[in-house]
Amino acid sequence: MWQEIKNKVLEGEGLTREEALALAGWPPEKLGELLDLSRQVRERFGGREVELCSIINARSGLCSEDCRFCAQSSRYRTGVKTYPLLGPEEALEKARRMEAAGARRFALVTSGRGIGEQDFRRVLDTYRVLRAETRLELCASLGIIDGDKARRLREAGVTTYHHNLETSRSYFPHICTTHTFEERVATIRAAQAAGLKVCSGGIIGMGESMADRLEMVLELRELGVTSVPVNILNPIPGTPLAGQKSLPVEEIFKALALFRLIMPRAVLRLCGGREPGLGEKQQKALEVAVNGLMIGNYLTTRGNEVQEDLDMIAAAGLRLAAGG
Repeated sequence: MWQEIKNKVLEGEGLTREEALALAGWPPEKLGELLDLSRQVRERFGGREVELCSIINARSGLCSEDCRFCAQSSRYRTGVKTYPLLGPEEALEKARRMEAAGARRFALVTSGRGIGEQDFRRVLDTYRVLRAETRLELCASLGIIDGDKARRLREAGVTTYHHNLETSRSYFPHICTTHTFEERVATIRAAQAAGLKVCSGGIIGMGESMADRLEMVLELRELGVTSVPVNILNPIPGTPLAGQKSLPVEEIFKALALFRLIMPRAVLRLCGGREPGLGEKQQKALEVAVNGLMIGNYLTTRGNEVQEDLDMIAAAGLRLAAGG
């Protein structure tokens, strides 16, 4: 079976659910074999390149939803900074800095279930400025939206809509009760129908099983998503998951390898939580599985200094993808 799996994934065909679950059950002493195959697949379909992206928290806090991991929910006392929608000047300033550092993509991210019409029009104005003043590919992460908003984002110059599934369909009710998994899927489909590419992934380490993680990635593949951000839970004091135990590094690597073998051609983006979750092993993650990296700060937590990440990419013998 192992040789058949190696042959198929090296040809670009992803693992089936049964194959992924079988490999997930491999003992720790066989992790090296799994990572070696993941490395081969990463290099065959991603080359030696890393695609960089960056975000700005364009509206922070006061979210109505009860996502158990999130510092921005108004239901929890996390001490997070709150502020209304930023203007084009603040967004452009950060976008220029990230572009100069080598980022290829840049996203405005707003807290909340969705975005009202007044703020949405202001967001469109900001995207028009970014399109005129930078060469970045523009992404948006504005919560649950419909087809009309998706179409207007595309017309303003946005190319990609970001909307994480967060976890598997079956585990989602343990993470959020104020909206449904299907509402997230509907947003992804609305964005795709409007001609936007979709970036969607989730968070590992929220108490879900490895089977849940695989279920999420298999669903993303079924939805036709090819850009998959992988976050590692960074427990935020004041949230219900504040006391969640950190995942062992070996379990994180097994998950990343299996994600790569399920979606051989995807851009797997290592994002929030990578610093505390992997520490000095972040470079190895780039070498064996992921081919995308979010640089700069995240929504409410700090990331590496950008130069640290650029040095890490160089130390791994990798290079920035064209344009980022």
